[in-house]
Amino acid sequence: MAFAEHEVLIQRDAMAVYLYLLDATNLPLWRDGVRSVKLLKGSAGTKGAVYRKMVAGRSGLSIPADLEITEARPGAEIQFRVTSGLGRRVGGYYLSSEPSGTRVRFALEVWPEGRLAFLHRLGFLSRMAQRNLSSEVAQLDRLEDVMELQPAI
Repeated sequence: MAFAEHEVLIQRDAMAVYLYLLDATNLPLWRDGVRSVKLLKGSAGTKGAVYRKMVAGRSGLSIPADLEITEARPGAEIQFRVTSGLGRRVGGYYLSSEPSGTRVRFALEVWPEGRLAFLHRLGFLSRMAQRNLSSEVAQLDRLEDVMELQPAI
């Protein structure tokens, strides 16, 4: 298993940040490698909603990765799991209000499966998986830039 987290302070109220994160179609605006997102089933932004992300693969082709919202507490937390791909991935956004804005923590965990799990146990993928996850959660800095450039509602 690999785990990474990153946090930023966004100068917006918690509900504005929460609603932006809850709309998974915003992911391509701040997540590198996410090309598009569409709702597959359920009601947008609710527990149980499933989205299909198209992400950039190594060969340059888009690869589907389905994402399910597993928890949605308004203004406080959004948890999700990736239901397709090379490993079991779970993560979440955790929000807390501060006088100058909203602190957002983005956490991800991945458990490699199949052939990747074997290589991971041997240590071949451990450092690479950790580096990839750390890079992924660090993109939260881009969310801060995107949200703070938008006019406050």
